[in-house]
Amino acid sequence: MNLESLASELRGFVGITRKKQIGSIMQFFPVESERIIASFGEDAAVVDDGDEVMLLAADGIWSRLMEVDPEWSGYCSVLVNVHDIAAMGGWPVAMVDVLSVGDDAVATKVLQGMKKAIEKFNVPIIGGHLHPDTPYNALDVAILGKAKKSGLVLSSTAQAGDVVVAAADLDGEPHPKFAINFDSTSFKDRRTLLHQLGSMQELGERGLVQAGKDISNPGLLGTLGMLLESSKVGAVVDLEAIARPRGMDITAWLKMYPGMGFVVTARPENAAAVLEVFERRGLVARVIGGVTEE
Repeated sequence: MNLESLASELRGFVGITRKKQIGSIMQFFPVESERIIASFGEDAAVVDDGDEVMLLAADGIWSRLMEVDPEWSGYCSVLVNVHDIAAMGGWPVAMVDVLSVGDDAVATKVLQGMKKAIEKFNVPIIGGHLHPDTPYNALDVAILGKAKKSGLVLSSTAQAGDVVVAAADLDGEPHPKFAINFDSTSFKDRRTLLHQLGSMQELGERGLVQAGKDISNPGLLGTLGMLLESSKVGAVVDLEAIARPRGMDITAWLKMYPGMGFVVTARPENAAAVLEVFERRGLVARVIGGVTEE
C-alpha cells in the first residue's frame, strides 16, 4: 500500500472536497440563544429541552445521485437524516421535505424511494413543500429527533488518548449506478435496521463514547477528519486494522458511503464495551487508531 498515493487520492476525493465551503458559510449565522447546546460541526443542532434535547438536521441530495437514480435518491434522503440523529445518541421523531421536480415520472420514483425508507426506519414525513414545475430535480429533507441530555453524543468532544473505533455493516454491495454508495440497508428488515441504529443511543446513554459521527459521503477517514477538526485534535490510524467487505480495495472502501456505519472515540478502558455493543447489534467494529493532541 502506497500511503502517499492513498493520501493524495483521498485529498482530491469529491466527497471530501465538497465539504470545504461549509466553514465560510458559518459566519453568516451567528448563534445567539442560551437554549442552543451545539450547532455547526455536529451531525445535528442540539436544542435544550429539559432532561432531553431536540435534535435538528437537514440534508440535500447530491445532484449527481438524483441524475442516475431518483428512487435511490429518495431512499437515501431518509437514510442519511435518520443516521444524523442516531449519531447523536438520539431517536428520530419526524421529517419534512422540499421536492423540486419538473418531471412526474422522476417525482414518482423519488417518492417511491422515500416511502420505502420511511417504512424501514419507522419515521414519518409530516409536511414540507413541493415545486412542481422546476427545470431541475432536487430533494432536501429536514429531521427532528430527540435524545436524553445525559446520553448526547457530540463530534466535538474527542480527547487525546481516546481510541478510535470504526463500525459498519459489511453485508452489502456497491450500488450498481453509484459506485461510491455501499448498500447495506435496502434489503434488510425494519427490526434489523433499528437494532443497528440503536447502537449509538446505547453507547451514549451508557457513557461509553467520548465523541461520534455517522460515516457519510466523505468516507471513513473524511468523516473522522471532520470529527477531529471539530474537537481540535488529531489521530493516528492503522489502515490495516480497518474492516472492509471481502474483496474490496482499501482505497475504494475509504471513499465509500457505507449506508450503516459510525466512527467514535472512547477512553481505552471502554473500548471493549464499545466493540461489544456494535458487534451485538450487527456491525463489524474495530479499534483503528488513537486520538493525538494534533
